[in-house]
Amino acid sequence: MPPDPDGQTFVIGTAGHVDHGKSTLVRALTGIDPDRLAEEKARAMTIDLGFAWLRSPAGRDVSVVDVPGHERFIKNMLAGVGGIDAAMLVIAADEGPMPQTAEHLAILDLLEIGHGLAVLTKRDAVDADWLDLVTEETREWLRGSGLDGAPIVPVSATHGDGLSELLTTLDEVLATVPERATSGPPRLPIDRAFTIAGFGTVVTGTLSGGSLAVGQELRHLPSGRPVRVRGLQSHLSGLDRVGPGTRVAVNVTGLDVADVRRGDVLAPAGALRPAERLDIRVRLLADSPPLGQNDEVELFTGAAERLVRVTILDRETLAPGEEGWVQIRLSEPVAVARGDRLIIRRPSPSRTIGGGTVIDPAPARHRRFRPEVISALATLAEGTPEELVTQALAAPLDQKALATALPGLDRATLAEAISATVASGEVRVLGGTGTLVEGSGYLVSAEGWSRLRDRARAEVNAFHATHALRAGMPKEEFRRRLGITSPRLTDAVVVTAEADGDMRDLGALVAATGFTVTLGPDRRRAADAFLAMLRGAPMAPPPPASVGLDPDTLGAMVELGEVVRVAEEIVFDAETYGRIERGVIGLLDRDGAVTIASFRDHFDTSRKYAQAVLEYLDGQRVTRRVGDQRVRGPAASTIGRDDTEDQGR
Repeated sequence: MPPDPDGQTFVIGTAGHVDHGKSTLVRALTGIDPDRLAEEKARAMTIDLGFAWLRSPAGRDVSVVDVPGHERFIKNMLAGVGGIDAAMLVIAADEGPMPQTAEHLAILDLLEIGHGLAVLTKRDAVDADWLDLVTEETREWLRGSGLDGAPIVPVSATHGDGLSELLTTLDEVLATVPERATSGPPRLPIDRAFTIAGFGTVVTGTLSGGSLAVGQELRHLPSGRPVRVRGLQSHLSGLDRVGPGTRVAVNVTGLDVADVRRGDVLAPAGALRPAERLDIRVRLLADSPPLGQNDEVELFTGAAERLVRVTILDRETLAPGEEGWVQIRLSEPVAVARGDRLIIRRPSPSRTIGGGTVIDPAPARHRRFRPEVISALATLAEGTPEELVTQALAAPLDQKALATALPGLDRATLAEAISATVASGEVRVLGGTGTLVEGSGYLVSAEGWSRLRDRARAEVNAFHATHALRAGMPKEEFRRRLGITSPRLTDAVVVTAEADGDMRDLGALVAATGFTVTLGPDRRRAADAFLAMLRGAPMAPPPPASVGLDPDTLGAMVELGEVVRVAEEIVFDAETYGRIERGVIGLLDRDGAVTIASFRDHFDTSRKYAQAVLEYLDGQRVTRRVGDQRVRGPAASTIGRDDTEDQGR
């Protein structure tokens, strides 16, 4: 029967030395031969990953990943164990633990796979006393490992002895496995890819995160190529949807099998970002050689394998058995998330030397021995959700970007952490009313806002110092100087700074609170002289350039509201312009429309000035052009009617 997409499914993996009977055991438990390659059957040895499944006595759906035991195929083994819930460590009763048993157990420990059991195969090949001896030896040998105290079940896969007890014990082990997270985006690390005639490309892997459904749009990573789920199959049954923990084959469109390699990932757009640099926490095995600066090692995570260069951040050399903070540079991008486990191996001579955890899947390049870097990594590794949110918001992010930055937090936990940090004042909501709206708006930590606020004030004040005659700094320049990419975030910063009393939002400009344009004595005299000229010829004002008024002084007069510039070389004093506006409203009330001719005659001016003023009023939405006439515009209601005066004559 197919696995229940709404129920918990489990993945167990075999581990152990070559020829200890892993594949034979899987075949006996499931009735499925995991050795699918002709070479494997010819050599009677597992070379690559094999897959099978069973339903346990308690009704649990269990997928089985069978891994090769030979040291030459350890890379294939590593591609298979990354997504398992529990391990079956297989040890032949007639040999006991062997070198690859030890390496496989070390890998399980480094991946923190602490659920499982030991299976003593070939019990029919030894007598009872020897079996008791090997059982006790295995129990002692497991002491101190992740399988310390795990059940040990002797079986004969050939004769079936002990298989019933093994299945019962397996149920008991799986009952202790925590449920996988079911929220968040689905993620499928690919461990196989092939083509089926008539269907196209099929990829397989163990699903984590959320559910996957037929028709769903995904991205192939690291290429970023869009793909669509055409079909799903698990345990030879076609399904419309599968849940996390399921071993699944996915038929996809938009992807050629030649473009897929083991370790690639399928995930929704934006869920993961392929990285060429990772921050990791590494622990070396006690018998490992030291790890030095710029060493080249092999990284295994999920089903992926990459060559990497090492930068140790907190010391010169990582000694055997030590833990440390490390930044690695990958030979090719890999798609991982915070919290993913990993293994590192020396390429030559080939051996496993340690493992660890992805702390930051998209870090900046770090300089070594920086306390602030180490502190930030420690928070990422061990911090509470609230601490993680606060740290991630050192610079403003919208809530979608924050979720991407913290993939280890499910949606509910993230929402609770955001609410808690906003309530405590550790996080500020930018823009709008400053209140939290789930799923929208920009957030920044209180410290991050303090830094951004100080920079914003400094930039605006610096602008005022060098442009004293301008009312404010253009928002586009403000955005560039702060290094903000989004105009929406720029507006949110300005609104919040205005609410804090730091600056004023002037539409296209931003100004410091309290700043006013001030003309020096010489410019003031020039401005007053120009105003006198305008008032002397209110409806035929002289062009500013014709009287020698410099552009900066004119700009300051506009900012101060002393004059209104309706065209490049046409300027009215503010009092005259106010009378013109009110007069136009009076004409509209009387006649229903204004033309250039009626304006010219009413104000006793020339066509040049009439046309310039009416076009300016159109732009201010006081009037609206209809053919050769102007009618009332939306802003006309804000202007009082004044038909009692001589309108500027």
